[in-house]
Amino acid sequence: MAYGILICSHVPEIAQGLPKLLKQVAKDISITYAGGTDENDIGTSMEKISEALTTNTADEILAFYDLGSARMNLDMAVEFSDKTIHVYDTALVESSYVAASLLQARVDLPTIEQQLKPLKIKGDGHYCLSSIQFK
Repeated sequence: MAYGILICSHVPEIAQGLPKLLKQVAKDISITYAGGTDENDIGTSMEKISEALTTNTADEILAFYDLGSARMNLDMAVEFSDKTIHVYDTALVESSYVAASLLQARVDLPTIEQQLKPLKIKGDGHYCLSSIQFK
């Protein structure tokens, strides 16, 4: 089974740039992205996310996003995809980098998910990176 990564960001340049960083540690991993609205303004697009899911060559995708409405569009796109997609409520840059590097090293998914836990963004309005909390 091949794993891939999907990056979703409100900013087209972030969505385009982050895979460049990830490819430095994960040259063999399929990494696609969706950034900005259909007009390339700040925001997200379910259509762009769906296209990025389709063009990702992996059977199973680890998806990372930046803000809440990106999650909403990502969830809608997942509903229309035939692929297995895992969506993570984690810090975008840090967690996608961790996942990419571990996928390249052929680490199993449960171990990767364990490594992502400290980067989880809580759904109660608090953001938590390790033991530091922000509101």
